[in-house]
Amino acid sequence: MKNAHDIIKAPVLTEKAYDGISDKKYVFYVDVKAGKSEIKKAVEEIFDVKVDKVNIVNKSGKLKRQGRTMGYTAAQKKAYVILKKDSKGIEFFESMVQ
Repeated sequence: MKNAHDIIKAPVLTEKAYDGISDKKYVFYVDVKAGKSEIKKAVEEIFDVKVDKVNIVNKSGKLKRQGRTMGYTAAQKKAYVILKKDSKGIEFFESMVQ
């Protein structure tokens, strides 16, 4: 199994992501090969919280052109992590929303 820090790449810092913080819903960019159970274990290990549910969104790469040359940007995977009601929040996000 991979290291937990290799599975969780970065937090998603958008307005939509900020709206869910009060309901203990957090959004992360994750490794494209990671599954729900691996993501759940990684979030619990890194942030010391209890995860209730994980939803995943796969985002395929966009077609980009420069002259005659075409290629795709890298594909991404986002994980929407919902914590249990009795779990504490993630401090990193709590400091951003006042």
